Order: sequence, then structure tokens, then C-alpha cells
Amino acid sequence: MTLANIGVIGLGVMGRNLVLNMERNGFTVAVFNKTTAKMHEFIQGDAAGKRIVGYETLADLVKGLERPRRILLMVTAGAAVDAVIAELKPLLEPGDILIDGGNSYFLDTERRSRELEASGLWFVGMGVSGGEEGALWGPSIMPGGSPEAWQALAPILQAIAARAEDGAPCVTHIGPGGAGHYVKMVHNGIEYADMQLIAEIYDLLSRGAGMSADQLADVFAEWNEGELKSYLIEITSHVLRRKDDLTGKPLVDVILDEAQQKGTGKWTGQNALDLGAPVPTIQAAVESRSLSAMKERRVLASRVLGGPKPMYQGEVKPLVEAARQALYAAKIIAYAQGFELMSMASQEYQYNLQLAELARIWRAGCIIRAALLEEITAAYRRDPALPNLLLDPAFAQAVAERQTNWRWLMQTAIGMGIPTLALSSALAYYDAYRSERLPANLIQGLRDYFGAHTYRRLDREGVFHTRWNE
Repeated sequence: MTLANIGVIGLGVMGRNLVLNMERNGFTVAVFNKTTAKMHEFIQGDAAGKRIVGYETLADLVKGLERPRRILLMVTAGAAVDAVIAELKPLLEPGDILIDGGNSYFLDTERRSRELEASGLWFVGMGVSGGEEGALWGPSIMPGGSPEAWQALAPILQAIAARAEDGAPCVTHIGPGGAGHYVKMVHNGIEYADMQLIAEIYDLLSRGAGMSADQLADVFAEWNEGELKSYLIEITSHVLRRKDDLTGKPLVDVILDEAQQKGTGKWTGQNALDLGAPVPTIQAAVESRSLSAMKERRVLASRVLGGPKPMYQGEVKPLVEAARQALYAAKIIAYAQGFELMSMASQEYQYNLQLAELARIWRAGCIIRAALLEEITAAYRRDPALPNLLLDPAFAQAVAERQTNWRWLMQTAIGMGIPTLALSSALAYYDAYRSERLPANLIQGLRDYFGAHTYRRLDREGVFHTRWNE
């Protein structure tokens, strides 16, 4: 019997498509699903006639794999991952490799790595981005774990990964322990911010300027031909153009305005607070989703709370151009926040992240793939120790050239009463980052007044306290 090159546990959409991707690229794949009927349906359907072998037990799956055994878990993050590991562990031998391809919390991955490596097993937390289409035709892949495990997995992962325009596979070894899942978490945080920025621009031009979904579809399609070219801008035009089969209206106009979330954006914000990394645009995106979930309260508030009517009075063309420039500048800010967070985390967790490599593997396959990532890759190659993208001359100039229109757009949005939590936070971050002096001196004075927390001075060394009531 021919032994399979890799096993996959979990045949949801992502699991199935990764299996088909591997098989198409020349690998024999063994598969298992907790619901046996689902496995047989796959084997008899999409996998029929391919080098894909189904097993009804984990023990048989393990026996059907070449050594070192490579087993990819595509199960729900959390307790399900621990449960499958517990079942597999007695069946494996030292040197075998378990890979978690779900969106697991990176500290859970750290724990699992320590526990399994103590038993001689390698554990790889692996971020996978690209959705179901990416999984099938080439995702961006972010594997962490040991270099030894990476060497054993590299031939498969490099074969199935997306390829950028220069032909390079969008995968690299991210770093030890939970580094892969950490980077995927921040990727998702940037994704939250990117989508919220796009949504706010849509709201401003739709509700404020009265542009139709079809008109906005044309705008986003045009933007996708220039500096804003990206997967999210591209599919925004598709979503806006789609008509509802039931009503004939633009489908976007009948979708409930209540965004859901699975937690990775929240984790990014929580970790940023732990590290003292400012990521206000990512936080604003998470909080905007939370506000959207308060639909009933917002309906009630709309009848009680007053404000200006969102009605733009000027020419629409300058507003659209200002929106384009503001969106590009704000996207740079969102990426700057995410990359600075990863830089700080790299030091805190000793991940030794190579930021140019992270930007490089996000150029294709993943949800946040964008032309902008070519420039980010170049910036970190010019200066691997760059503390913030805004300090790269090219990006500093790009934001500076667009800030006049960006500020006017924010003034216009505020005047119309249209919320722009992410766009506004990005601009405030830019202004705070470029400020030599911030009002934290007053905060320190207040803290010292009520709590004797002390303060430092500009003109001399040391720590001081004032008896404010004397």
C-alpha cells in the first residue's frame, strides 16, 4: 500500500479545499472526519479518482502515513483542537508533526507546543488566509514552530501556497512557538481595519452624497486599477453591483447592518493593550462591529437623539477624490499599526519576525493582499529595523500629500453626522505620532495630584512628587 504524504483531519470547506490543493500538486492525502458519512461523501464526490484516501478511525489514518507523519488539523479552534490532539498523541512517535491550521489563539499554540515537544512531537501553529477559494487555488500560509518541522513541511506548503507576480510562494517559516498564529491574528486585525475603512467610505458616499450602489461599484472598480488595487477593493465593487434575486434591489441594500466577528480582531486589540502598542484603527474596527450589533438600541436611539441630516451639498467629484486619497492614507496607517505591533511582539516573545518577509507572503492569496504590500516589503527591505512604516520616506510622503483632502473629508463627515470611527482614529493616530509634545504632562500632573504617582521632568533627571495642596 502506498503511504500518504500528509493527513488532514476535518473536512469542512477549508479542509476539503486544502486536500484538493495538495492532491493537485502531486501529493497523496489521507483524510478523516469525525462524521464518517461526511468523509465518505467527499471520497465519493470531489475526491473520486484522486490520490485521496479516506479513513474511518484516527488509528488507521496514522498507519496510512509515511514517516515522519504530518497531520494537519482543520477543526474548530479551542477545545476541539485539544480533544483531537489527546486522541492522536498515543498513536504517534517522536519526530511526527501535528499542524493546527485553524485560527487558534497564539498562547494556546504556545502551550500545545511545549506539551507536545516534551513528548518528542513537533507542533506547528499555522495561519492560513485566503478563504475557501484561496485554500483550493493557493492561500497565504504562516507556519510557526521549529525549523525542523518547517523543513519537513516546506515541500508541501511551498507547492500549495499562492504565488505573487514574481513567482515567489506566499509562505515562509514565521518563527518559533505560536509565531505563526500570532502573525495570522494580526493579519486579521488589519483585515478588520481595512474592511471598516472601506465601509465608512461607502457610507459617506452613499448616505452622505446620495450615490447609488451601482455608481459606487463603478467607483471601487476604478479605484482597483490604481494605488488602491487590492482583493477587498475588488470584491467591494462586486458586492455593490450584485442585485437581490427576491426584490431586484442592490443586495447590499437589503443586508442587515449587523457585522459579526469570530474573535481574532478582538484578540489583536487585547494583545496590543498588553504590549502597550497603539492600534486605534484596529480597535475602532472591532468597536464598530460591536456598535453594529446593537441594532435594536440604535433604532431606538435614532428616534431620540438629534443630529444633522447626512446631506452633502457640494460637487460629488471632489468628494470622491478626497475619499480615495483618505482611504489610501488610512490603509497605510492601519498597516503601520499592525506591523509596529508585530515588531513589539517579536521582541516580547522572541519570535524574531522578519517584517519584510511577512509583507512578502501577504502579496497574494490572503484576504488583505494588495498592491500596497509591494511597497511595504520594499520599505522593510530598505530598513529591517524600521520602527514604523510612517518613518519610511516614501510612506511619510504618501500620507503627507493626502492629508489635506483627508482632513477635509473628516470635517465633511462630522458636519453631516456620519460616523467614521476608523478613518478618524487613523488620522488622530497620525497627528499623535507626529507630535513632539502631547498632553500627557497634564495627565501625569493629575495622577500625581490624586494618587502621588510621581512624574518626570523635561529639565532634569529623576522622579518627582509635588504636594499639590500646600
